[in-house]
Amino acid sequence: MRFLHTSDWHLGRHLHGLSLHGAHQAFIDHLVEVARVERVDAVLIAGDLYDRAVPPPDAVGLWDQAQTRLVLEAETQVVVIAGNHDSPARLGVSSRLLERAGVHVRVGTGAVGTPVLFNDGTSKVACYPIPFLEPAAAMADWGIEDRSHAAALQAAMGRVRPDLAARSGYRSVVMAHAFVSGGQGCDTERDISVGGVQHVPGGVFGGVDYVALGHLHGRQRLADGLRYSGSPLAFSFSEATHVKSSYLVDLGPDGLGHVKEIPAPVPRRMARISGTVEELLNSPAFSEYEQCWVEATLTDAARPVSPHERLKHRFPYLLKLVIPSLTAEVGYRDLAVLDQMSPVEVALDFVTEVRGRPADVDEIALLNRAFDELRRVEATR
Repeated sequence: MRFLHTSDWHLGRHLHGLSLHGAHQAFIDHLVEVARVERVDAVLIAGDLYDRAVPPPDAVGLWDQAQTRLVLEAETQVVVIAGNHDSPARLGVSSRLLERAGVHVRVGTGAVGTPVLFNDGTSKVACYPIPFLEPAAAMADWGIEDRSHAAALQAAMGRVRPDLAARSGYRSVVMAHAFVSGGQGCDTERDISVGGVQHVPGGVFGGVDYVALGHLHGRQRLADGLRYSGSPLAFSFSEATHVKSSYLVDLGPDGLGHVKEIPAPVPRRMARISGTVEELLNSPAFSEYEQCWVEATLTDAARPVSPHERLKHRFPYLLKLVIPSLTAEVGYRDLAVLDQMSPVEVALDFVTEVRGRPADVDEIALLNRAFDELRRVEATR
């Protein structure tokens, strides 16, 4: 039995204002082709199908296209769970009808413990989808007392294990959307902590042949049968070093077989570079990044003039410009301090903060003349 493990598509997401619709389309084309060529029995999407609870129309259109093509062109089934970015009510629309077409959408606590069954005559697999569980909902629906993600998933697995134990000869897959201890996050995953507690120990899933995890955007193996596929696209420069892919998972009568990484298409390389404006503009060391999506951090001692416009000439795909604070001793003033400063002092403080060095003698004189003129005009009104 063969499964393709993916997660965290985040349809509808932008990258620093840039639409990723075309990149998502390329990923869907790739996914359908892989599922068709590899004769995949089911594509597993472990949560965060959409980027937000109310997805834009073009994102809904991509999902409609993806599920239709996977079923009709690749002749495979699809199992998808709600993640913390998804709206269970919206994602679950028409789920009972979709089930009959081979698209199994699971949201909320109601169907936890009820598997999607696969049987190809040689292998039998029970796939248990566990959508993202808000601890408050698990407490209300299942009567658990501990308000944590670990307690919610332990309760969910308490519904999975009795069902699996009653299914003779079945191997097992669990899908979950959670932060499992030992996983490495990045800055694009929304915090799901409850009272500071969000991590779930991997032992919660003990006894399962393969756990298809979602939530963390970097592909990672916590154990042979416990893996994050990661997101198919990079959604920030914190993911610049990620290798995006899906996992092709083989399960046989004896359990977990081969797990293969299937690289995802890369719309454009991402790069983080740093240096002075002149270094970034002229050094041949940065030539390889000219066609990348770029985050540039400036190291100039003083704030340069029009750095973004200048750098765009060499790096047309510059998406983010970082200009660190250049003076540690200058910071935001509270209102009490500002009330005690003259207008010229406030203006000089602003110049230092923005430019990274104080105004010179000529600039101080110019500011004094400007404020003198303002006071003169104000007095004649």
